[in-house]
Amino acid sequence: MALLENIQNNHSAFLDTLKHRFLDETRVSALKKFFHAGFPTRKDEEYRYTNLREITEKDYNLFPTEHHNITKEQLDELHLGEENFDWIVFINGQLHKELSKVSIENVEFMSFKHALNDDRYKEVFNKYFNKIADPELAFTNLNLAYCRNGFFMKVPKNVVIEKPIHVFYLSQNQKDNTFYNTRNLLIAEESSKVEVIESHHNFDSHFVFTNSVTEIFTYPNAKADWHKLQNDSETSYLVDHTFAKQEKDSRTTVNTFSFGGKIVRNNLDFIQNGSNINSFMNGITIIGNEQLVDHHTAVHHNQPNCESYQNYKGIFKDKSHGVFNGKVFVDKIAQKTNAYQQNNNVLLSEGATIDTKPQLEIFADDVKCSHGCTVGQLNEDALFYLRARGISKKEAQALLLYAFANDAMQNIDIEPLKNKISKLLAEKLEVSLEF
Repeated sequence: MALLENIQNNHSAFLDTLKHRFLDETRVSALKKFFHAGFPTRKDEEYRYTNLREITEKDYNLFPTEHHNITKEQLDELHLGEENFDWIVFINGQLHKELSKVSIENVEFMSFKHALNDDRYKEVFNKYFNKIADPELAFTNLNLAYCRNGFFMKVPKNVVIEKPIHVFYLSQNQKDNTFYNTRNLLIAEESSKVEVIESHHNFDSHFVFTNSVTEIFTYPNAKADWHKLQNDSETSYLVDHTFAKQEKDSRTTVNTFSFGGKIVRNNLDFIQNGSNINSFMNGITIIGNEQLVDHHTAVHHNQPNCESYQNYKGIFKDKSHGVFNGKVFVDKIAQKTNAYQQNNNVLLSEGATIDTKPQLEIFADDVKCSHGCTVGQLNEDALFYLRARGISKKEAQALLLYAFANDAMQNIDIEPLKNKISKLLAEKLEVSLEF
């Protein structure tokens, strides 16, 4: 049974598994919208370079087995040397407190499933839930219809969370291909600060398809950073939609580091709803074999005196395929906007490809906006210079590629995360170098 038929036939059974039912009408409506549009195909402009048939023609189990045998040692291998961090562990869609470490205080935090079951949070959900997720997108509607996994966090006014929070989504012991709909909601109230790291890991040989939606609300003078560490197996598919809405004087960063997964689609929307806002989007992609990573970004400059910065670097080997489609919209009242968008790519093999399309739509006349892209290979003169000094060809390539990708890591404040990215760079470039 293909995924589309599976989704249609199992929705009533899915609703029966839920203790809360106050979203039933909303879920049914979302599913109708999804079926009206169907899965995106290459005939859709936004998916013209990304073929999802490999994902959608497979059969998936929509009810994951909860039992697992993941050990603390296996989990430790996924950490970043983050003994001083907090972490939250979801396995097969369920929050496991015994494997998590949460020391934060004065913060409302719980699993998404538990929050939906608690009547005290109905008011919060009425105000925030699904308010900035695009209601016209197929995957956001599918997520709304089937979501029950993920976490909800509300950081109160003036609360600064000093420790980064690493959220693990793990899948293990599934006897069939498995479909997860993950939902996250982060609210950073006025003058608060929070940093989240998100990673997904499939421990099985069966395929896992994760459809994830995250909504981030950043209030005045608040700072919210979300780092996506994508280093999953080649039996994993990920479609991620992240929506960030910012109020005046706030700063929000979403960093996306894509090193693994068979097909990864990252959709990122920033909505600037005040003045003096800073929005940062950085990405590093290193893939090989027949992997595909597709980045789609959009920044909506709706108010004056705001800045946005997009910097995406891609390194592609073998027959891998990269996509970058970045958009900047500047409203006619958004004067004094400063928007920067850059996508640079290196192709290391003849079979590797990249489709890149940076775009600007500007309706104001007093702005400073730039966009650009490059696609090329390593500089032969620079390689010769390094090899003339006794450095092997592979290590010389790795040094140049590390330097190429490094500026996309400059605004990472978490030193263990920066070190982990450096190690993954070396691993993917197949060298042993102390950067």
